[in-house]
Amino acid sequence: MTDLFSNFSMTIDGRSVASAATLDIINPANEEVVAKAPDCSREQLDQAVAAARKAFPAWRATPLDERRRLVAKIGEVLAQHAEDFARLFTLEQGRPLRGARLEVDFAAFWCGAVAKLEIPVEVNEDSELRRSETRHIPLGVVAGIVPWNFPVNLAVWKIAPALLTGNTMVLKPSPFTPLTMLKLGELMQDHLPAGVFNVVSGGDQLGPWLSSHPGIDKISFTGSTPTGKRVMQTAAENLKPVTLELGGNDAAIVLPDVELDKVADKLFGASFANSGQLCVAIKRMYVHEDVYDKVADAMVTRARASKVGDGLEQGSNFGPIQNRPQFEKVKDLIRDARENGLKFLVGGDVPAGGKGFFVPLAIVDNPPEDSRVVQEEAFGPVLPLIKFSDIDEVIERANASEYGLGGSVWSADTHKAIEIASRLETGTIWVNETQYIMPWTPFAGHKLSGFGVENGREGLLEFTSPQTITVAK
Repeated sequence: MTDLFSNFSMTIDGRSVASAATLDIINPANEEVVAKAPDCSREQLDQAVAAARKAFPAWRATPLDERRRLVAKIGEVLAQHAEDFARLFTLEQGRPLRGARLEVDFAAFWCGAVAKLEIPVEVNEDSELRRSETRHIPLGVVAGIVPWNFPVNLAVWKIAPALLTGNTMVLKPSPFTPLTMLKLGELMQDHLPAGVFNVVSGGDQLGPWLSSHPGIDKISFTGSTPTGKRVMQTAAENLKPVTLELGGNDAAIVLPDVELDKVADKLFGASFANSGQLCVAIKRMYVHEDVYDKVADAMVTRARASKVGDGLEQGSNFGPIQNRPQFEKVKDLIRDARENGLKFLVGGDVPAGGKGFFVPLAIVDNPPEDSRVVQEEAFGPVLPLIKFSDIDEVIERANASEYGLGGSVWSADTHKAIEIASRLETGTIWVNETQYIMPWTPFAGHKLSGFGVENGREGLLEFTSPQTITVAK
């Protein structure tokens, strides 16, 4: 790794800033400290917000084409340093290098694609008496709060549209995975005007400081539902608009006519990608009783053939759980399943001792609907396979969750699958695939899965406020 990716500082007002206190960043594969990250003080956060406020008028007035160029430049910088970013990603997040590199590459593509999106001007009336049009103007200073499971992609989801629409930003990565975004902030100092893009890192106190800060005009948060509720409560004090992309308990419905030879790999990947640490992973797989055994065999065969290990080791398909608190939650869910007599088709044992937060891929055989492993979001490599026989009943069971982020339907009959998909109470439903999310596609949660929209035209406009100008002729 180059020296460029060895020392880490915050970016405040276009400068690298250290802190008196630091955070130990732990490699989840071996529990060793890989780096020390700054632990932002209250005073330093005030400085970052003040810098963003100071930079806002000039950035807002910057021609849109220039903002497009600079947003695309973020992607170019990521691509230029992709190998270093990928290795850094694996060290702090745990995902195997190939998956880390894919995320960095996709984030680079994302910046370029968002830079091409249009900010609409809508003509409401153009008559002999008057002309009325609605523009979408930036809000001011955006706080971006990013989780640890996709620390690059989910940061870019906020950075690119916020800056394109003329806002300035204070970005707070997760305290578990701050390194990639700290380094991106440093690298962008040479390209973005001072104060436009500030990156601060810190412990548990930093998020509430940021979301309650009177100098913040908008909060874009991705994370757990309980934390999202607290963010929304805090934002209400100053009527800050919020976008919340929260948890999910996505159901997949596999119909009896499914062409298993075509979709088995997709079903497996959608369930265990990133070791299940994915908001739109398949977390409940409802399989028609006629094909249940075949689907179960296909999933178990693939699980047994997969290697869970250090992401830097050759041949590792899946990495560790990213942090100890989540590791303990996943272990507790497995313990509960075992204590309640549930059967594991594969996995279900977490080796004691040793280093690293590793959980073998686990598949639970037809657990009852009210079991924790079905009702709760595991956010780890634990998948319940559940039999069904009646379509109406399985749709009701899928919709019974308090979450509504994503879902999927798997069938050789596309028309039938679409009809079922239209009855699912989630923001996104895929047919014969999952997790296809693009910069031009709106992504939103229902119920406790979120508030507001990310991506696409609707997501872009989340970073703006409508302003209608009416001119009498």
